[in-house]
Amino acid sequence: MDESLAALLSWYAQMGVDIAVDDAAHDRIGEYAAALAAGKVKAAGETGSSLGAPRERQAASAKQTPALPAAGIDAGARDLAAGAQNLDDLRDRLACFEGCGLKTTALQLVFGDGNPCAKIMFVGEAPGADEDRQGIPFVGRAGKLLDKMLAAIGLDRNKVYIANIVPWRPPGNRTPTPFETAACLPFTRRQIELVDPEILVCLGAPSAQTLLGTKDGIMRIRGRWLAYPVAGREIPALAMLHPAYLLRQPGQKKLAWHDLRLLAKKIDALGLFPKSL
Repeated sequence: MDESLAALLSWYAQMGVDIAVDDAAHDRIGEYAAALAAGKVKAAGETGSSLGAPRERQAASAKQTPALPAAGIDAGARDLAAGAQNLDDLRDRLACFEGCGLKTTALQLVFGDGNPCAKIMFVGEAPGADEDRQGIPFVGRAGKLLDKMLAAIGLDRNKVYIANIVPWRPPGNRTPTPFETAACLPFTRRQIELVDPEILVCLGAPSAQTLLGTKDGIMRIRGRWLAYPVAGREIPALAMLHPAYLLRQPGQKKLAWHDLRLLAKKIDALGLFPKSL
């Protein structure tokens, strides 16, 4: 390979451009300006369910209101998500949702996997490259480790349901911004309501902090039961180390095993499965 081409590809990878989403480049700013002129989208600062994505907000005129606060961003999304009658309906509504800019860079929506009637629900942060290609959460290296973790206490994907806070892959696997998380959160909360699990497991700090309303790091909140309020009741919630973190820090697997056994004991206490550890 030509050295200059290799250097260019290396630079793209470092900048987070590690996948081509189409054959030709798109002028997203120009597309937004045309859509704004045609009245197909609303400018940043206006209310409604079709709110500008982060890159669209940057294209708005300096005379317009800057970025909306999180409370304003999720208002339209909350109404859209609340109307979903089942998971298929929620998926369709999310696929049509234009309030998160990640939709324009991801290959596809990564909604959920497993048993939609499961008594245990796992929620991670966001899809990676493998998940983006297949449209299924936790199918890469971290997903394979999660499968082994489930098997260690007698579970598999037929007995659990798996989703993410953000259903589209951030470019370069970067951390989702607060705007992106806030935009998608109403759909995640409705997803939890529709699955209606008996136990909620938050994989990693972002999931635990977003859903459980804590600012503490994962090492402080893991290993103990908290509560997730939903539909007039509280679901026992457990924060665990994310499998991707365990791949980087295999020495911490002992903590994950402790938390898995804690989960297994709760499963037994609730009588969800007869053969858990």
